[in-house]
Amino acid sequence: MPLIIDGNNLLQSVQRAGEDFRSLTAGRLCKIISTYLRLTGEKGEIVFDGTGPPDKSEFDNVSCLEVFFAGAAGDADTVIEGKISINTAPKRLTVVSSDRRLRSAARARKAVAVKADVFWNDVQKHLNRKKTAKEPPEKHRGLTEGETQKWLEFFGLGR
Repeated sequence: MPLIIDGNNLLQSVQRAGEDFRSLTAGRLCKIISTYLRLTGEKGEIVFDGTGPPDKSEFDNVSCLEVFFAGAAGDADTVIEGKISINTAPKRLTVVSSDRRLRSAARARKAVAVKADVFWNDVQKHLNRKKTAKEPPEKHRGLTEGETQKWLEFFGLGR
């Protein structure tokens, strides 16, 4: 399901969520979401108010996530509403915002609306999952001739 994220709304929600994220920047947030999207196989867009920082290089190496700034004269909510209204498959769309206006716009098009804190909890769960240990290569190669002979002797099944 493609995502459209209200960037400032999510950032503020995350910063309020705990000490660990009080100094989180928009660029770092985008990198975290990018990692999450790679893990889930999804793609997304995040829209921030304003023009963003003068140096946007921190947003350069963000994959699976397109970063937009509403501009000096616009606001992210209006941009997101426009994206929702022109989406060709709104039932497959997930809108991340705690803003009632955006959640209503999403529901009106039958898109899924997720509050920022709920989405962030899901992101944290995915990122904190323990990675499964890789199987040793020996498991796929099998036993050597010498190892096989030793086990046969051990069990009294010699050749």
